Amino acid sequence: MQDPQSSFPSRRVKKSDGDGEDDWLITYADAITLLLAFFVLLLTFSEVDLPRFEDVKAGIAQQLGQRSVARPASQLRAELMTTVDSLGMADAVRVDTSRRGIELELAANAFYLPGSAEVRPEARPVVEEIARTILSPRYNRFLVAVEGHTDDEAISTALFPSNWELSAARATNIVRLFVASKVPSHRLQAVAFGDTKPKVPNRDIAGVAIPENQAVNRRVVVRIHR
Repeated sequence: MQDPQSSFPSRRVKKSDGDGEDDWLITYADAITLLLAFFVLLLTFSEVDLPRFEDVKAGIAQQLGQRSVARPASQLRAELMTTVDSLGMADAVRVDTSRRGIELELAANAFYLPGSAEVRPEARPVVEEIARTILSPRYNRFLVAVEGHTDDEAISTALFPSNWELSAARATNIVRLFVASKVPSHRLQAVAFGDTKPKVPNRDIAGVAIPENQAVNRRVVVRIHR
């Protein structure tokens, strides 16, 4: 009995001359997939410097043929630096980035009278301009945390029984200025740290106060994050 398949002529697939020329694309796609997986793991297990992450993402996109990628955090940082410089407050406001977001460090000596939580009139335009910047629609996904810090000198007044109350009032008054500038309350947060998070030692090894270090530790940090 004849095999049914034998009645059909054998067919041979002829390999075209172009086959194999694009095999490198498979390897390239695998490499890009692994690279993206690597960055996902970084995001999962660590905190991210958002502007730096945007720069890396833009670099990958450029390699993949995309010409431009939105960088809202980098743009916001640049705008805030321009704002601070234009107001002549570069000595009193330091703009920086960290894994926690974009940070504006306000020197307490320039923004408050000693032992007071009332914002100096000449410092108010800085807060108002910061508010105007973050109200731009492109930044509406950013939140603002205002952190109050003091030095280790004890305070005990009717208004401020301790540094906790002083740091809380200073942070809250900055938040109130943001609210007065139409920043929605749900985007704002006030946090008090008192003297628990100094940037530099308040005292030397003998326990003697270091005034210049204490001045550095008296600050309010406006942290803008997504």
